[in-house]
Amino acid sequence: MNSSPNAFTVADFCDAYGIRRNSAYLEMKAGRLEYRKAGRKTLIRKVDADAWLDSLPKGGPDANEGK
Repeated sequence: MNSSPNAFTVADFCDAYGIRRNSAYLEMKAGRLEYRKAGRKTLIRKVDADAWLDSLPKGGPDANEGK
């Protein structure tokens, strides 16, 4: 049985990815986080959540080296 969700509500996305609700809505508004609407409910597909996470800049001391 698959226990991993295919989509998150905004609240579940925020819990899973460690960001605040306001930040999630700002990312959606800016077009950096794709979402779907099911009636009034906003859903974020796991593949879109992972793509958003992968698009974030890398951190660390060597992150900006060579730029």
